[in-house]
Amino acid sequence: MPSSSPWLRLPSLVASGATLTAVISGAASLGAAHQLLSALALPPLAAIMVAGWLGHKRLVVPTLIAIALFGAAALLTTPGVHLAAAAAAFAATLVLTALVHRGSLPLRQGQSVGLSLQSVRDYATLTKPRIMTLLLLTGACGMFVGARGVPPLGDLAAMLAGLALACGGASALNHVLDRDIDALMGTRTRARPVTAGRVPAAYALEFGLALSAFSFVLLAGLVNLLTAALALVGNLFYVLVYTRWLKRTTPENIVIGGAAGAVPPLVGWAAATGNLTVPALFLFLIVFFWTPPHFWALALLIKRDYAAAGIPMLPVVRGERETVRRIVLYSIVLVAVTVVPFVWGTLGFVYLAAALALGGAFVWLAVGLARRTTPRRAALLFHTSLLYLALLFVAAALDPIL
Repeated sequence: MPSSSPWLRLPSLVASGATLTAVISGAASLGAAHQLLSALALPPLAAIMVAGWLGHKRLVVPTLIAIALFGAAALLTTPGVHLAAAAAAFAATLVLTALVHRGSLPLRQGQSVGLSLQSVRDYATLTKPRIMTLLLLTGACGMFVGARGVPPLGDLAAMLAGLALACGGASALNHVLDRDIDALMGTRTRARPVTAGRVPAAYALEFGLALSAFSFVLLAGLVNLLTAALALVGNLFYVLVYTRWLKRTTPENIVIGGAAGAVPPLVGWAAATGNLTVPALFLFLIVFFWTPPHFWALALLIKRDYAAAGIPMLPVVRGERETVRRIVLYSIVLVAVTVVPFVWGTLGFVYLAAALALGGAFVWLAVGLARRTTPRRAALLFHTSLLYLALLFVAAALDPIL
């Protein structure tokens, strides 16, 4: 059987190390710390399970055995029996790690997993760093709003690192799932690492799974479980609901799928507060209603590419006139939603002034696009929308401080 890439070998080592520390902490009767350490072994095992199911069938049964033994150890609470089951789980994880490291995966000509400059660039490209930057910004600002000021810098750094891993993992999995349509959507997408064949799809899959697993481990271990769960939910929604299903089946894809990009502010809020309350939902809704006009402006620019790939984006299915009508409608709703945090009392006048000024500019550009729909005006709205969201969330973060 061909083995996995280094991106799956690393989770196997982490799973073995986490299992060992769980056994040691259990023997030392560390209580809550033991439970946390035990739980941290499961995400890497889950990543191996998914990769095994999709590409390395021989790993499926050993992974199931390791997970089952973990479950048995959790259920069997009698001290001696619990420790024996935990030790068996550790042994099973070691066997799994050995299997993951066995053999080598054949590569096509021109493919490499070595740490050349090109391969580093390709793996960085898989994480979609430009998109990630805006997601991290909204997550950080959500943490500032939740903390009602500057959060502890260590907690902020841990949240950002975990969120970056979650976003990067989801983006890498998106590259794998979209490689067929990327080949049809012009030179920009055909040059992507997986589509162009510079990174094997199996390696990109394992890379994405590894980043996603490590995100959960980091956030659960250093921040809190709610933060880790929210990041994972956003990851899975983007990959399974939007990329795998909605994107290819309905022109409302970005309306519903936009929920994935609206999760980072919730992650930041949960990292600061340990809970989710109504004001956190307002931050979610801002990004949720911002996403459709943002992406529809882009869809107007690359409508032919979407049509060539058979993707039912709104301009392809309903035409430009309906698309710009909806852009204006969603822009107006967006501005109304941005005022709600002030009305609720979550944010003050600094934020309100920014929301109204930025919102006015956003609606003005949307109306201008509706009056005269040209590629230049669509591009202006698309690029301005990025700046709009960044400045709005920065204003929300600064408001409690000023």
